Amino acid sequence: MLTGFDFDAALQAPFRMQPGLRALAPGADQLTPIAPGSKHQREKLAVLSATPAHALACVPGFDATPALHALCAHAQKEHPLHLTWDGRRATALQLGVAVEDGRVVATGSGVFGLGDEVPRCLALLPGAWRLAGMLALTFAEDLAIVDGQSATVPWMAVALPSRWAPQAKIGLHFTQIHAPVADNAVLLKAGEHLMRLVCGAVVYERFVWNVTGHPRLNAHPAVAADDPWLDLAFADGVNPSAWFRSERQSFLPLPHLQQAVFAIGVDCQPLATVIDSVLRAHRLREVVASMSDDVLAYRGLVRVKAPLLAWL
Repeated sequence: MLTGFDFDAALQAPFRMQPGLRALAPGADQLTPIAPGSKHQREKLAVLSATPAHALACVPGFDATPALHALCAHAQKEHPLHLTWDGRRATALQLGVAVEDGRVVATGSGVFGLGDEVPRCLALLPGAWRLAGMLALTFAEDLAIVDGQSATVPWMAVALPSRWAPQAKIGLHFTQIHAPVADNAVLLKAGEHLMRLVCGAVVYERFVWNVTGHPRLNAHPAVAADDPWLDLAFADGVNPSAWFRSERQSFLPLPHLQQAVFAIGVDCQPLATVIDSVLRAHRLREVVASMSDDVLAYRGLVRVKAPLLAWL
């Protein structure tokens, strides 16, 4: 799993749908550099090259520039060997490319494929999206901007969504975004307060996870089947055809803008790789066994609950 995902904090029994925010530990990073040619970069590159409308969405008239510039400064502070920022130009040092005022500038040859895949991808994007595209290909995290005043999300660059479509959520109020979530009463009640909270002075993180039959990072509804489970998903008692999908979500607060940059670090690993001890198996079994029918349906686990519990 990506650095920063806390298995013990994320899996609590009995299961309850709740915000689960906690303050980020001092010195902990929010962004995770990805190696050129890695799974994250290849899947993001495929989305941004072939179907950018699946990932990039913005409310008409919203200006994401101040938040993105603040994110660049933060990224340079965390990972100066991967990204530099001088106030106008952001340079991805491992990718051989920079973006300055919406222009793509080649700074050297990349080490993935032919070496020019990233600059070619960015050049095909509209100028206003090129900086976001470069950040998406430099770091594992997907990005969104939270507006604390309106409790909405007016901007998204999400190439690896977990069975939801960014274009269907853009500009919606917190309660509208989370309306489909099962057992959501606590979450919805805290909605507007949470949106203001993450735009304040404290850096927060939270964790989301699921067990899924879909192995790819990109689980946009346009490419992910409604029910991806194989009939014999758990027939192999050692290595079932099941994956543990995790998200470490964090918020970079921008109080002067009354906004926050929402970073979503998705990972998807074979279930048997993550559940590597009796203690973890016991914890996951307790959590799944405690889920309501509505939660099981929302997570796509109804059909495999019994074989999953048996495997655990």
